[in-house]
Order: sequence, then C-alpha cells, then structure tokens
Amino acid sequence: MHSDEDEFKKLFADAKPVKHDTFVQSAKEKRALKRKPAAIYTHREKQRAASFEFSDGFEAHFDANKALKFVRENNQTASQGVKRLRRGEIVPELVLDLHGLNRAQAKPELAAAIDEALNKHYECINIIHGVSGGVLKQQVPNYLVQHPRVLGFHQAPLEWGGNGALLVLIDTQI
Repeated sequence: MHSDEDEFKKLFADAKPVKHDTFVQSAKEKRALKRKPAAIYTHREKQRAASFEFSDGFEAHFDANKALKFVRENNQTASQGVKRLRRGEIVPELVLDLHGLNRAQAKPELAAAIDEALNKHYECINIIHGVSGGVLKQQVPNYLVQHPRVLGFHQAPLEWGGNGALLVLIDTQI
C-alpha cells in the first residue's frame, strides 16, 4: 500500500522547486500605485473638501538658500515628523499631481487631497507642483501653511519629485 506522501511525490515528481526571492518595487511603481487621479473626486466632494478656504493673499517666508520646509510651531510631533520626511523614512500614502492646473483649479484639489488623507488616516501625502518657477511652486507652500491639519512639509527627495514636490505631514490625531 502506498502512503499519501508517496502518491503525492509521484504526482509531482516533475515539478521544480520555486525560488523564493524578495520583490522590490521601484520608486516609479510605488508612485503609480499610490496615485489617485483627481477625476475620481466628484465636484461635490471637491466643494466639501474645499470648505477650508486658502487665502491667495497670505505669503509665508521661506529661506531661499535652504530646502523648502515648514514645521508647525510648538509641536514636537511635527518637528520629529519633518525630520523623518527629510531622511526619507516616511513613504507618502497619497500622491497629488498638480501639473497642468492653475491656481483656482489647484486649491480645491489640494483641499480634497488633505481631506482624503484625514478620512483615510494617511500620515504623509506627496504634492507634485512642478519645477518651473511657476505660480503653483510658489503658492502651494503658502496654502499648506494655512491649513490647521498640516503639521509640516519638506521638499521631497528625488524619488518623490525633488524640487518639484513636497512631502506633507498630516495631523491624523483628533
């Protein structure tokens, strides 16, 4: 009498062992998986998310000789979080690409992305504004400073957009 083990070996005698390797995703593949097209948001969702108004007249001061960064004052969590962003220890969970948008179009998209991060308890989002010296590169940091749930941000490392993007730390606690 054959045991079950002998029958199993006979059935799979010509099978080759599978080599178990670790799969490493490239930065480009990670970004593609995280990206949520702006078209997914309905007009009503954008309006609800944009209930927080960004002021076009507000201008924060940033040191032109250093990497673009902001840390909410008197907040130890924000300070530690922005250091972790700078070192690349926090991977963005949501990517918002503002290429091709003007200021009026970018404001509700930015508010909707922050709202989405809050709803899904995402700690970090990547805002891609572009590298040309355009309006969005100047305005997006000013908008982010105004939002009470933005703990801080730092210029993104090259894999997440470099000079053309910001990694934003969101306060998911409350």
